[in-house]
Amino acid sequence: MKFRSWLLAAVSVSSACLTLRGIDPKNFDLSVAAKDNFYRHVNGTWMKEHPIPPAYTSWDNIQEINERVQNQLRVVMEKAAKPDEKRDALTQKVGDFYASGLDLAAIEKSGLSPLEPQLREINALKTSDDLPSLVAHLHARAGSALFTFGSGQDEKNSQQVIATAGQGGLSLPDRDYYTRDDADSVKLRSTFEQHLARAFILLGDDAKIAPSEATTLLELETKMARASKTAVELRDPESNYHKTSLADLQKLTPHFAWNRYLAEQHVAIDSLDVGQPEYLQALDGLITQTPIETWKLYFRYHVLTDSASFLAKQYDDEFFSFYGKTLSGAQEHHERWKRVLSVVSASVDQLVGQLYVRDNFSTASKQRMLVLIGNLRATLRERIEHVTWMDEETRRAALVKLDHLGVKVGYPDKWINYDSLHIDPRSYIENIFRANAFNVRRDLAKIGHPVDRTEWDMSPQTVNAYYNQTMNEIVFPAAILTPPVFDPKASDAENYGAIGAIIGHEMTHGFDDNGRQYDAEGNLSNWWTEASAAKFKERSAAIVKQFDGYKVLGDLKLNGALTQGENIADLGGVKIALGALEKTPGFAQTPLDHGFNATQIFFLSYATVWRANQRPEALRMDVNTDPHSPPEFRTNGPLSNLEAFYKAFDIPAGSPMRRAPADRVEIW
Repeated sequence: MKFRSWLLAAVSVSSACLTLRGIDPKNFDLSVAAKDNFYRHVNGTWMKEHPIPPAYTSWDNIQEINERVQNQLRVVMEKAAKPDEKRDALTQKVGDFYASGLDLAAIEKSGLSPLEPQLREINALKTSDDLPSLVAHLHARAGSALFTFGSGQDEKNSQQVIATAGQGGLSLPDRDYYTRDDADSVKLRSTFEQHLARAFILLGDDAKIAPSEATTLLELETKMARASKTAVELRDPESNYHKTSLADLQKLTPHFAWNRYLAEQHVAIDSLDVGQPEYLQALDGLITQTPIETWKLYFRYHVLTDSASFLAKQYDDEFFSFYGKTLSGAQEHHERWKRVLSVVSASVDQLVGQLYVRDNFSTASKQRMLVLIGNLRATLRERIEHVTWMDEETRRAALVKLDHLGVKVGYPDKWINYDSLHIDPRSYIENIFRANAFNVRRDLAKIGHPVDRTEWDMSPQTVNAYYNQTMNEIVFPAAILTPPVFDPKASDAENYGAIGAIIGHEMTHGFDDNGRQYDAEGNLSNWWTEASAAKFKERSAAIVKQFDGYKVLGDLKLNGALTQGENIADLGGVKIALGALEKTPGFAQTPLDHGFNATQIFFLSYATVWRANQRPEALRMDVNTDPHSPPEFRTNGPLSNLEAFYKAFDIPAGSPMRRAPADRVEIW
């Protein structure tokens, strides 16, 4: 069908007879031609009519779904919070936790007192020899000091859980925030330094010395940042895997007593994966070079920043002013119930998840998803079987990996047991501390044991999905399986363009620049021949080049290397989903629906899923730190490579939405 006739049909549609469930032509902006910017053509009017609410940094389909989920959870939590002798233990824990967060009088009365034990321990520091015990105590409550430590799958023995340590401990979102010298970055650091001074005043320091304390802390964190790897460097799994004996780690960092740190964490190990040994070595040097009074500043600030949003209003407001407003662009706080609900949901995620799925997830949705996943898996298998650039040895290994791909939908078959966690309706922050400690202990207790492959990395109430490369599995929590992302009553064309492309996206992650380095069992292992690896890298370099060319804000460009994996997955996802749709019964005979054929509906649905408005501050931060491209480029980038898209909307050669044949990216 020619584009012009499609356009006229779209304009003439009456909303009264609209049968499409997720696509509404009233959201189109017909002043923007599909050939120039398909994303804005499909979503432009929606973007104009859906301004970002003051408490948000963006507004999109995911936020709309999340609002619906939050309202569902609010009903659950408010019911659970009502004293009732018939409440079971699960309901009581959730209800009491939620109620404690709404007790603003108690929170205001407590002031800074919940942090006093930690602040006293920091003030008692005498020498750097005291740091291991202090850091262990802070980490035991999920604190963000100096480095990261926890459990994880051994990336070269994916059946086993080992201890992991790596870079961390910065206050700003990414190391480049400390190192960039452009005007915006310099201005942001100046604002951050002013915030630091105000934070020290809130901690009781003299207003005359707080600015110099802020400067000192910023200088220390800048040194830590310069020793850290960039976000792009962190994407290379091989260069971030270093299984190291505890003895060798101690030699690398002689001024940090790991035995003392581990004893305080109740962890017994003889080896661990040190993700970034260069950082820990540099940190060891800073430990000896930095005065203990400077370290006190560092730890005091981190204790406050980890807890400020749970404390009295003056602390909460100061940290929201910088991290919420300046850094992210939000104009006001979320309503109190939403903030508390989010904290409870994150702190005891599977307690809340059990209550959520009782009333808000159907087995019919799960069965429909499993059918879609099976169809997309079959389509990806065909694509792997027929790609011309891959040799037979690598192809066989790729098919084995696809056959071993695990699938989880809805919620876990086995829930976390929270019986040992005490929740008190009288103290919100103490509940958070106890929940954090529970989660840290549970995480560390896995070290040295076989991997439990029934575990989930997301809660059922999370509006998201993921691929786990060390488990070689795709996971779709219950909350994302709802309109407009997934609608059991919608047409195949709409569902394949929405959740189908997301399913294909997650599958493709197993074969992107990062995921392809893991084998069928989830081990970091090279199963590629040199010839096939070279051809893959040639194709992935083309997608890096494509996205490097996109401007987002002024002269700010996308980082094609940082977003490479997600861009590969987006391109693969939409192609696999379209291929699966084309195999559905009756696809070729699908009647026109208000001027749209099935292929057009598929692409319209794909573009609709990514519709979004985002504040400039948040967009800038995402470009700097997020491996996902912004929604406009997640739509236009992949589609501009597809012949099927050109044909569907009669996109002429030379248009922005039609890349020249020599520039088109073809991977999966």
